[in-house]
Amino acid sequence: MNTAERQAKIVEMVLEKGSISIAEIASLFNVSEMTARRDLNELDRQGLVRRVHGGAVANLGRSYEPPFSTRVTKNHAAKQAIGRAAADLIYDGDSIALDVGSTTLEIVPHLKTKRNLTIVTSCLQIANAVVNHLSLEVDARLILTGGIVRPRELSMIGAIAERIYNELHVDKAFIGVGGISLDDGLTEYNFEDTQIKKVLLRTAREKIVVADSSKFGVTAFASIAPLTAIDCLITDDKVSPEIVEALQQAGIKVIIAHTTPAL
Repeated sequence: MNTAERQAKIVEMVLEKGSISIAEIASLFNVSEMTARRDLNELDRQGLVRRVHGGAVANLGRSYEPPFSTRVTKNHAAKQAIGRAAADLIYDGDSIALDVGSTTLEIVPHLKTKRNLTIVTSCLQIANAVVNHLSLEVDARLILTGGIVRPRELSMIGAIAERIYNELHVDKAFIGVGGISLDDGLTEYNFEDTQIKKVLLRTAREKIVVADSSKFGVTAFASIAPLTAIDCLITDDKVSPEIVEALQQAGIKVIIAHTTPAL
């Protein structure tokens, strides 16, 4: 585990537990207490944790975006189930947009049985997965939007990405979000990413949000759209029935992806 990965994991642990000690870091990651202090000092400098005597406590604002490498492993079984359910909505010959996200990434492995797809993405991680899982000669035509690449996230943002999405009208857009709130709607950590998602919501024929249950009740930094802007939401079986009912009353189709096969 390199320094960036270790620090991302420390932030995740602080977010979950509320605090962490220098001794815990040294023990968990097999590093010296001096290295642990350096990690916490750097994370404090970035505003990701608040340094206190003997350790650190949470200090994460709504604009903090957990690193892609951390998000990929979190709630992985749920994301795999959501990816499988999303792929069931895709038919041979469809044109689809796969938005950046650790959940949208899980759709790709389940596309192996599909044929003649056109896949548009602004995410290099997803483009790489498409190349690894599908044949570009038989299964899919892959279109990358271009744009400015965000470090670590490896999503492409900016005017170029927005222009390409504006010029394309896909059958289905699968959109990832940072948070879902009945009051605040769909939100994201990064403002530039929200601009891409807004274009997809405007141009796609069918708008589908894929999000595991941990995203509910969360309001991130930047607004994407009200809940009524989407047609369908795919989530896992840990979402509360009250939230499902509220979404359905708003006219949104809700698909529950079960992490274990139903008996």
